[in-house]
Amino acid sequence: MIRVGTCSWADRSILESGSFYPKKIKSAQARLTYYASRFDTVEVDATYYAIPAAETASLWVQRTPENFLFHVKAYAALTGHTVDPKTLPEQLRQMLPERERDRSYTFIHDPGLTKELARLFGEAIKPLAQAGKLGLVVFQFPPWFRYSLSSLNQILTCRRMVEGFSMGVEFRHASWLKEEKRQEVFSFLRAHGLTYIAADEPQLADDSTVPFVPEATTDTVYFRLHGRNASKWHLSGIKTSLRYDYLYSDEELQEFCQAAQGFAEKNVFVMFNNCHAGQAMRNALRLKALLRGEELPEESASLF
Repeated sequence: MIRVGTCSWADRSILESGSFYPKKIKSAQARLTYYASRFDTVEVDATYYAIPAAETASLWVQRTPENFLFHVKAYAALTGHTVDPKTLPEQLRQMLPERERDRSYTFIHDPGLTKELARLFGEAIKPLAQAGKLGLVVFQFPPWFRYSLSSLNQILTCRRMVEGFSMGVEFRHASWLKEEKRQEVFSFLRAHGLTYIAADEPQLADDSTVPFVPEATTDTVYFRLHGRNASKWHLSGIKTSLRYDYLYSDEELQEFCQAAQGFAEKNVFVMFNNCHAGQAMRNALRLKALLRGEELPEESASLF
């Protein structure tokens, strides 16, 4: 089975562009219901920035069909990224050093606090799991997370944080996918039941990006497609969505189509993260058509 979706359904630039949702679609409920009428899977990006209430996940369950799947991006503190202290529950925010509580961003260094955040994260997404609608918990590690023994151990620590859920791992530093290392990395992931996430992104001269290397380490194959906007990938001072301002061509989509079809006995997810202005939706709909064997002319690739 090949499922195609996007890595957000309510990114601000999607809504502001007016390129996907009909004008009459204005509420959060209507947006998710409409999205689920076009796709059968989505990745939740908002959980990276803040842990939602369990009631929110329950609403997601109610607003989507029985066979719909949510993949959930792990909260930033669990992957070693900075977090906004204001997004923490107040009792946990008080566990931070006083000088860090009012900063815009801070790293969580306290293992006890991290463990409690992982517990709350698990409670928040439990309604999805109970409804059979939870796919992967997506751990996108930071660009400075390099291949090393300590990094391998850190991945296992993360595995314990989300025990009971299926975990996917996306690398952003090239050291993980060097030709002399990648099979060792894949073997490690297989041994621990971790799904490798194949990322597509711009190819830069340094080690700050990874090549697109499709591989299966579990029964799930997951492609996460960020676009190839090299000029904005490391540009500072811009809106996050602009880094993913890219529309894949039909030729590029055909490559992903062939790669996905190469895993005939796996559950394959092709997830577009080039969400700026709804380009992910456009590419995802077009890929679905290509997978069905429909050779649509470019001008007919309408969203509606």
